[in-house]
Amino acid sequence: MLTKRIIPCLDIKNGRTVKGVNFKGLRDAGDPVELAKRYANMGADELVFLDISATLEERNTTLDMVLKVAEQINIPFTVGGGISSVADVDRLLKSGADKISINSSAIKQPALINELSNTFGNQCITVAIDAKEINGEWIVHLAGGHIPSKLNLFEWAKEVERRGAGEILFTSMNNDGTKLGFANKALGQLSSTLNIPIIASGGAGTIQHFIDSFKIGKADAALAASVFHFNEITIPALKKELQNNGIPVRL
Repeated sequence: MLTKRIIPCLDIKNGRTVKGVNFKGLRDAGDPVELAKRYANMGADELVFLDISATLEERNTTLDMVLKVAEQINIPFTVGGGISSVADVDRLLKSGADKISINSSAIKQPALINELSNTFGNQCITVAIDAKEINGEWIVHLAGGHIPSKLNLFEWAKEVERRGAGEILFTSMNNDGTKLGFANKALGQLSSTLNIPIIASGGAGTIQHFIDSFKIGKADAALAASVFHFNEITIPALKKELQNNGIPVRL
């Protein structure tokens, strides 16, 4: 049985790690390189770095930070934010990233998913989907959750898989930063209709929420930020409790 992955997420703005609620009200959470080192030492399975203002500010993710992180850690890490071409991905992978994450650029030019998957292999292509439940329908958003699209979460996820994404990072905007739990019903629907791994994101507040994301939401990995950044949950304690609940993890 494949082990479930625990993934701290570092949202980066102006070279610092930040965290907000429902994609708003950002506060400082520390130096990304130091946090990365700490999480790797604590037993995180992977890390995700998202340059959250890169798309809005129309600039590329900072390569300097990627190089520094690659020097400090020995676990896989994914980088996203402002990626819109094969050249962008090539630079990031050569700087030490193991995977890249695209979101807005995938929505604007879906063929980019095919191009990146064909060029680099689907194992390093993650498509992030930020979605908000509005009047019972999950609507995909772009530009860091600022702009609603006309896309339905489940239809878009199927297209993303068909075009060659290796995994999907699904963030529920309704749950993000609330610490009330993941969007397990939507997660379960995604997991039952797709054949690629789903990373659950948005809403972690307790260890039970992680357990539920795996048992109810059938997620392959769970991602969180503030509960790790502010030491509300430690990764060793979380993994031990997951194991106690019959969820396979790497200890």
